[in-house]
Amino acid sequence: MADNQQFERYTVTAALPYANGPLHIGHIAGAYLPADIYVRSLRQRGEDVVFVCGSDEHGAAITIRAKKEGITPQEIIDKYHNINKTDFENFGISFDMYHRTSEPLHHETAQEFFTKLNDQDKFTLKESEQYYDPKAEQFLADRYITGTCPKCGNENAYGDQCEKCGTSLSPTDLIDPKSQITGETPILKTTKHWYLPMENHEDWLREWIENGKLNGEQLHDPNDWKRTVFGQCKSWLDGGLQARAMTRDLDWGVKVPVEGADGKVMYVWLDAPIGYISATKEWASQNNKDWEKYWKDDKTKLVHFIGKDNIVFHCIIFPILLNAVNDGYILPKNVPANEFLNLEGDKLSTSRNWAVWLNEYLEAFPDKQDVLRYTLTSIAPEAKDSEFTWKDFQAKNNNELVAILGNFFNRTTVLTHKYFDGEIPMRGEITPMEKEIFQKLAEAPAKIQNLIDQYKFKEAQFELMNIARMGNKYLADTEPWKLIKDDKELVATILNVALQISANLAIIMVPFLPNTAEKIRHILGMKELNFKDAGSPDILYAYDKLAPTELLFDKIDDKVIEAQIEKLEKTKLAQTPAEPQKDEATFDDFMKMDIRVGTILKAEKVKKAKKLLQLTVDTGLDQRTIVSGIAEYFEPEDIIGKQVSVLINLAPRKIRGIESQGMILMAEDKDGSLSFVSPTAEVTPGSTIR
Repeated sequence: MADNQQFERYTVTAALPYANGPLHIGHIAGAYLPADIYVRSLRQRGEDVVFVCGSDEHGAAITIRAKKEGITPQEIIDKYHNINKTDFENFGISFDMYHRTSEPLHHETAQEFFTKLNDQDKFTLKESEQYYDPKAEQFLADRYITGTCPKCGNENAYGDQCEKCGTSLSPTDLIDPKSQITGETPILKTTKHWYLPMENHEDWLREWIENGKLNGEQLHDPNDWKRTVFGQCKSWLDGGLQARAMTRDLDWGVKVPVEGADGKVMYVWLDAPIGYISATKEWASQNNKDWEKYWKDDKTKLVHFIGKDNIVFHCIIFPILLNAVNDGYILPKNVPANEFLNLEGDKLSTSRNWAVWLNEYLEAFPDKQDVLRYTLTSIAPEAKDSEFTWKDFQAKNNNELVAILGNFFNRTTVLTHKYFDGEIPMRGEITPMEKEIFQKLAEAPAKIQNLIDQYKFKEAQFELMNIARMGNKYLADTEPWKLIKDDKELVATILNVALQISANLAIIMVPFLPNTAEKIRHILGMKELNFKDAGSPDILYAYDKLAPTELLFDKIDDKVIEAQIEKLEKTKLAQTPAEPQKDEATFDDFMKMDIRVGTILKAEKVKKAKKLLQLTVDTGLDQRTIVSGIAEYFEPEDIIGKQVSVLINLAPRKIRGIESQGMILMAEDKDGSLSFVSPTAEVTPGSTIR
């Protein structure tokens, strides 16, 4: 069954996010927004589609976060599941089911899956030496171990994968491994696990990936797969697949449901993808559907939306499991993995807090979900890594959404209200100009739909904006505001055409800008946004009344953007290491310094010196003059009466002709700003600092 033929239904999944932290824009751009655009387009065309996702609530990442926060894993997953579910909803990611892998239904589904594989001897049971932390008295799962990647030298690689170069690893591959729990160097200790002998599946997997065939049947066209996906899979196959443990020595996860497996849970990459199936089961039970049709019928198209770091798991391990269980499961027709999104010239990093967090964006821009959707789609990392910058975000809003789309719609509706009291005017005779516009309108839906079906969302959105550009040019060329005095009938035709363009825009933009589409629908008085109407020049009827118009978008000021950039800069400063320690000094060296608390009595700027202040300081021993380079940070009148730390036995020296008799001690932050080193409570001038 070819990838481009018609299907009776669609099962669409988006990668299950770990419930150990909030979502950032890299997550959204990588998997969830492209999946949402794809699904909204299918729904709009009347296709039978289920869109599932949910929180991945097992694995070492959860327990590591719990230990760091000093709470239980259950508290961690409850906290972040609710945060992420709410953020997805507020942003408009339209899952049919957002499930949890901690739900009993999921545990039952995963355990049943494991049992079937085990009963069919699809696992091999063997002993091996694995890392053990003697101090923590436990075996270490992959993510409990970090070390240096043997391929790229990344010092923070995990025991299962280096997230810098993407190489799949085993814990014993790491150089200088360390326990994430105690920081100790682990030891090797014998344990028993259930392994998936992936090498037994190489032949059929190669035929399926490279040629799109399984048992002689054409299941997909490999040319439809992204080069990154195909290349990474082929690299794995060419390197030779090896057995991989499907169980772990942990107390958090889905318990292994076979005899002799006490204290063991299922490997998270066996457990998590089954979460797609359990989520579909839950959705089906709530909607009186047969879940098996969405997973076991070859007339169903299964598509996984992920980031490129999950390619191996969705294109090799999960397909092996689906095929090996021998229970009629279909394989994915496509896995349109995206590359990575960078931020302001640096890689997004949760550990370094270098991110634009979705919940913080929604708080700062509560009415601009569509602006972020538009920006992320326009820079989507579909074929290579891309970059988000706040300046580009502002430009996309101000120069495209406001100046092109918003401007066209606003001019059209404002002029309709002004010249025709808000009634859609009757269209008269049309010219070749209008005929060309109608031809482009007729071609646009299929063109955009085809691009969406090819997972080319960036290009599809560009075609959408071309319709708005066409509308703007039409108004600029015809200038109805100049014609109104002499030819109102011609103006009626022009505005009717512009309104028909607007109605087409509303329908076609639903997958991309759903909130904006709904706003246009309301203003134009459209009952629904029916995709069957898209491309028609007669969606709206003459003499129907428009609702009062409103701006679709408003400009974002420089100050708003500067605040976001400053927020990121503070984050980077917080991550900047402190200056290295100076050469060692003896206690006797320190005791030579006489540091006292002094009170500033007078302060004035030194003439012709931007950085210098002349201070009179009461040291408890005398009142002396000190020249200090702090004029850029403090106004003289603001520091009078301030108690400061003074090095009083520093040899005097002349600065700009003024003899300075000491030094004010200052704390310099990473950004170069200065603050006084002062006592927390007022003390007597001359008090010694020891």
